[in-house]
Amino acid sequence: MRKRTVATLSASAALAAVAVVAPTASAEPNPPGCDRGAFCIYTGEGQTGSLVVESQGNWSGSVSGRSVFNNGTSFPGADHIQLTWTYNGGTHSGCLHFNPGPGDYKWDFAPGVVFKKATWRGEC
Repeated sequence: MRKRTVATLSASAALAAVAVVAPTASAEPNPPGCDRGAFCIYTGEGQTGSLVVESQGNWSGSVSGRSVFNNGTSFPGADHIQLTWTYNGGTHSGCLHFNPGPGDYKWDFAPGVVFKKATWRGEC
């Protein structure tokens, strides 16, 4: 019985040590030209091509692009992006978390997408 108790305590201590040293999610490096705290739109997939929008505030306009990245920082009520775009005659909207997530913080789009608005908001 004593050996079983010691083994159980040893296993519990080992698990606690792993939980303490387990790494937290780290942010992906800033994409080209997209400073920390900004939302960015690129002409190419995967944050390639030209940077056509970099905004640390709400943005509206009409810009074609293929990828977006929310490089915002944790800020209650204003660290997610509500993104609006048009494609094939329809208007669409989605919410992006900030880098590193959890959740999507970057998206790629099909050719023909036109971005219309990005608004900072709270949780999706």
